[in-house]
Amino acid sequence: MNMVRTGAVALGLVISFGSAHAKALDAAAIGAAAGAKPTVAPDGVVKLSWPRDDVAVTIDGVAMKPFAGLGSWAAFTPDAQGVAMMMGDTVVFQDEVNPAIDAAFAAGLEVTALHNHFFYDDPKVFFMHIGGHGAPATLASSVKAVWDAIKAVRKASPAPAHGFGGPAVKPGSITPGPLEQVFGSKPDVKDGLVKFTIGRSGSMHGVKVGGSMGLTTWAAFTGADDGAAVDGDFIMSAAEITPVLKALRGAKINIVALHNHMTGETPAVFFTHFWGKGSAIDLAKAVRAALDAQAGAGKKLK
Repeated sequence: MNMVRTGAVALGLVISFGSAHAKALDAAAIGAAAGAKPTVAPDGVVKLSWPRDDVAVTIDGVAMKPFAGLGSWAAFTPDAQGVAMMMGDTVVFQDEVNPAIDAAFAAGLEVTALHNHFFYDDPKVFFMHIGGHGAPATLASSVKAVWDAIKAVRKASPAPAHGFGGPAVKPGSITPGPLEQVFGSKPDVKDGLVKFTIGRSGSMHGVKVGGSMGLTTWAAFTGADDGAAVDGDFIMSAAEITPVLKALRGAKINIVALHNHMTGETPAVFFTHFWGKGSAIDLAKAVRAALDAQAGAGKKLK
């Protein structure tokens, strides 16, 4: 017990020492840049909040208030270099996700997770985590850009959409040959569907693992050559997340999840799930572009 207390005291001294060298943030300037009222925690963290009370949500038939977990927020903390680190969590409905991702990237932020917090929610609610590092007011303006993009979706349509829209997926089968040329590999073909799988290697709990244990990137093509859908999953190191997401969004492929699948892996790996519609060849080129962007990040899972 004494050792635990000693460690806790030492950690507290380290934190205090580091904080003493970090200039306090100007909460008023952050609030002005974000167009939101800031609060300041006892440790100097400045926080912005946006309760999502613009859309009525029920969870398992229970009407939910923002205070119960439907609030967007962004927190800012100073560092010793005179700038700030920001992290936050943004409530998004399905039709808000990709506009919010686009706005985050355009404003220089990172998207670090996209997942659900509830079951049996109506409408479906997701949470997009964001991060950034830089001048506090610039970061606050970036958060505002993300929230403004979400508000623009709701202004155009007060009720969340029930589909992506866009081109229809036609019944039929996918011709493998042209897609093989794009990917440079042979797919699995079944029931008119074409699926490409790319395995990677890593370790988990000290054990070497590979594609057969779930370390894969894959893309499955459904429908017809001139009216297809693609869904899939990219496995990524942390450094590869932003390049892959930017490439997919640059090709108008929808991001539907960003999360981890495992624990104890070295290095940590993350997965993004995606969905797109269009001609099969165009969708294949979009996925290929994301693979190339990933390779360009220069990171390997080993």
